[in-house]
Amino acid sequence: MKLIIGLGNPGRQYAQTRHNVGFIAVDELAHRHTISLDKEKFKGLFGTGVIHNEKVVLLKPLTYMNLSGESVRSLMDYYQISIDDIIVIYDDLDLPVGKIRLRTKGSAGGHNGMKSIIQHTGTQEFKRIRIGVDRPQNGMKVPDYVLGKFSPEEIPDVVDSIKASADACEKWTNHTFLDVMNLFNRS
Repeated sequence: MKLIIGLGNPGRQYAQTRHNVGFIAVDELAHRHTISLDKEKFKGLFGTGVIHNEKVVLLKPLTYMNLSGESVRSLMDYYQISIDDIIVIYDDLDLPVGKIRLRTKGSAGGHNGMKSIIQHTGTQEFKRIRIGVDRPQNGMKVPDYVLGKFSPEEIPDVVDSIKASADACEKWTNHTFLDVMNLFNRS
C-alpha cells in the first residue's frame, strides 16, 4: 500500500493558491482513478483506491499547512504504512512555475508543511515531488505570495506540472522511485 499526500490548506479561499498545488495534484489523481476523497479522519480528507494494481491512499491533511505531519503520522500508523511507501507533493519557491523535481530525501527547505512531516515521522528520508511556484517579485512577502493565486499566464504551466506530478505518482505504483526520478527529473 502506498500513501500519496498532497499538501495545502483547507477552505475555499485557499483552493487555487500556490500553496495548494499538492491538494490539486491529489485531486487530479483522485479524478483519474475514480477515488473518492470522502473520508474525514486522521485530521485529513482521504480516500482509498487502486492504481496499476497497487492499493493507494490519497491524503489531503486538513490541519493547515504548519501541522500537516499530525495527519500524516496518524494515517501512517492506522494503515501501518512504512515511510518507504509515502510520497509528499508540495509547492516549492526555488523552482520555476511548471517545473517539478522528485527527491528521495532532503530538508524542509523552509517549507512549514515539510517541517511538520519531518518532525512527526522522525526522518527526512521520504519521497517527495516539489512543484515549482517561483519566488515573489517586487518585494511581495512570501506568505502573501504563496497564499495568492496564479496569474492567467502561469495557469498552462501549472496545469502541466500538476499532470506531470500525477503521472509520476502513477508510475511509482509499478516502478522503482529511482526509475521514476530518472524519467521525470530530465526536463
